[in-house]
Amino acid sequence: MHEVASNENGFVGYEYRDITVEREMESMYVDGYQNFGWVLDKTSTPQIGLNNITLKFKRDRKIRNKMELTRLQRQFDACVSEIMGMEKSKAVGASIAAYSVGLVGTAFMAGSVFAIVAPQPLIVLCIVLAIPAFIGWILPYFLYQSSYAKKTAKLAPLIDGKYDEIYEVCERANSLLGN
Repeated sequence: MHEVASNENGFVGYEYRDITVEREMESMYVDGYQNFGWVLDKTSTPQIGLNNITLKFKRDRKIRNKMELTRLQRQFDACVSEIMGMEKSKAVGASIAAYSVGLVGTAFMAGSVFAIVAPQPLIVLCIVLAIPAFIGWILPYFLYQSSYAKKTAKLAPLIDGKYDEIYEVCERANSLLGN
């Protein structure tokens, strides 16, 4: 913690900041914002999502090096946003590929059903269309897993680099506080 400047009456003026973050990033924000002079006041669950949490911070209005701390805090926020974007992109690309293959499999199954319920049932066509339909329903799971693993392997060094950048930003901010 840092020393809080007060006047002769013991009055301390605070500034407040509320941020809503995903629960998995809560500890990163709590730990990181301490380096910018913020103290966690309380947490609450917002109405916008079960996976989110609102963190309420406060800090002395007359903190030293406020401009530089604010700049470093913005850099910290940008890095965390980039990490969250990269984490989400792993699942999004894999999901799009899996859903697309599943949709094609469903189209083949629809063709198979139409072939069997036609006025002149075409059993051979029904079987020919059902085979890729079932493959199109089974394949998405494996496609998702492999796409997710490839994207994770590709993004892991970038995410680690962002964590290193966050560490450096927090270290510089902490040195400005004089802790």
